[in-house]
Amino acid sequence: MQTELVIFDCDGVLVDSEGLGNRVLVEFVAEFGLAIKLEEAILLFKGCKMADCVALIEQRLGKKMPPDFVTQLRTLTAEAFERELRPVEGIEAALDKINLPICVASSGPPEKIKLALRVTNLLPRFEGRIFSSYQIGSWKPAPDLFLYAAKNMGFPAPSCTVVEDSVLGVRAGVAAGMRVLGYTTNQSEVTLLEASGARVFYSMYQLPSLLSHH
Repeated sequence: MQTELVIFDCDGVLVDSEGLGNRVLVEFVAEFGLAIKLEEAILLFKGCKMADCVALIEQRLGKKMPPDFVTQLRTLTAEAFERELRPVEGIEAALDKINLPICVASSGPPEKIKLALRVTNLLPRFEGRIFSSYQIGSWKPAPDLFLYAAKNMGFPAPSCTVVEDSVLGVRAGVAAGMRVLGYTTNQSEVTLLEASGARVFYSMYQLPSLLSHH
């Protein structure tokens, strides 16, 4: 089936936020006595919903985080985004060439998605077509978010292609009955993404042709 709608994940797909967001997290949890390497944090938390991230941190630390931990972390992350966030390399060129309806479906809260897209100047391309797990109370790897996005955009699931960078996101797309393209610049993630059901690609400059030929 031809692709009629392209559903983008946000973090790591549209905006280059995985390293930045996890760096903030690593620095913040260090204040509570948890030492964790950036590479490990990215591996552990990529595509993960916040409640699960916190549970993992608490498990490692053997204690509960303060009640305002998530609020503080979100504030620190937002400040880092404002200062340093960049779009994923090649994404603007790719979006310029994609002549199909597009939308964003992300596990993050709507305000975080909008902030990330605003500071990278991508917001005008997606305004009004942003879907968040927080709107429906369901997170990847459940298919609900992608199905919700497709339904709101008016397309049947099999005509949608999902662009993801996390195993949880790939599984969600596959479970939704959609075609999934897995983006990574990290050789060690290829097998995981492929095993989850994605066709892997390595540069956003490749994306338009991948969408038109399949």
